[in-house]
Amino acid sequence: MIKQLSDAAELMDLPSEIYNIIIKPANKIVINFPVKLDDGIVKVLTGYRVQHNNILGPFKGGLRFHQSVEIDDISAFATLMTMKYALVGIPFGGAMGGIKFNPSKFTFHEVEQITRRFTFGLGNNIGPYYDILSPDVNTNSQVMAWILDTFLMMMPPTRRSCLTHVVTGKPVMLGGTYGYAKAVAQGIVFLIRKWVEEHKLKLSNTSYVIQGFGNVGSWTSRLLKKLGAKLVAVENVTGSIYSPDGIDPDDLLLHIAGYKKLSYYPGVKKIDHNAFLNIDADIFILAALENQINSENAHLLNVSHTAEGANHPITADGFSILYNKGIDIIPDILCNSGGAIISNFEWLQNEHSEVWEVTEMYNKLIKIIERAYDKVIEAMNKYNTDPKTAAYIVALSRLNNVYSKRGIFP
Repeated sequence: MIKQLSDAAELMDLPSEIYNIIIKPANKIVINFPVKLDDGIVKVLTGYRVQHNNILGPFKGGLRFHQSVEIDDISAFATLMTMKYALVGIPFGGAMGGIKFNPSKFTFHEVEQITRRFTFGLGNNIGPYYDILSPDVNTNSQVMAWILDTFLMMMPPTRRSCLTHVVTGKPVMLGGTYGYAKAVAQGIVFLIRKWVEEHKLKLSNTSYVIQGFGNVGSWTSRLLKKLGAKLVAVENVTGSIYSPDGIDPDDLLLHIAGYKKLSYYPGVKKIDHNAFLNIDADIFILAALENQINSENAHLLNVSHTAEGANHPITADGFSILYNKGIDIIPDILCNSGGAIISNFEWLQNEHSEVWEVTEMYNKLIKIIERAYDKVIEAMNKYNTDPKTAAYIVALSRLNNVYSKRGIFP
């Protein structure tokens, strides 16, 4: 993350004092908290919340549950969120949180206890006008509902009804917004369609592979299916499958819900990881975890276009290799910004006690993403650089403009 920021800052000649502010998070919160499990054993877990920068507005970012969570990773993602909001022009700052544990090893009740205890530990470090949480890896609307309920129980009764926007991505009946589940996918598909049109191609003649088949990956595939694109390979944590004749994403989703593993899916070829990366297709969509494409495997990709549906799925070295190979790349802070944008819409609806139509929200989403896309293309041409550096230049320019007006306190 620092390398990407440094490259963009140097190219655009960002003032050093602004750069020094942006590369360091404002706050890092570490909470070690006890939880009594169903068998009566008390386990001490560690949770993090990193609040990177709030010059544009309240801190805002996801919460993930994963056994590999570390403070440096969370700090990088918090920084990325600041860049993402600055790029698309949403008045939020960046934040990120995580609890270091594998939720699949705990019962439903234990995950609830862990979530509530961590929320209690955060206390006044979160709030709808200070730091807003949203789903990320292994968290969902149910987790957001637990956070919301715990937070509201900590507030005076007379204020609870006006603080529901402490989280976004919550269930609709609790103030969540329609269409949130596929918001990231909608943005990805819009940008892919735009790339295809600009290259005078047709989605109906386009093949693609997708890494990760959770919420983002499955929705992206189902939306692309409606536009005629052919899914030829899929990879997730359980393995990789390939079919040159195409894979039906709706049928695959039903299979995973019942059988869990990709390897049990009938009528396809089971392949290893390197073979998956080397599949000949038009588009590679990354919708899994970070750092998947790097200096050791980037040369394997055999596509014309890559979409970073996940946060930082391509390392800086990997990005350089792909770019030098002539592979077009939609950078993550643009590509997966749909969720961040819809989160803002949910926050606004809660703030004004409104319910917006899904069509209205997606029309707004497309306008915001298209405007950000045009700015990235403009920066690419102006600075003669790659799309990721250009995206960071656009984001840093907005932050620099705000700092130049507000000044540095005191």
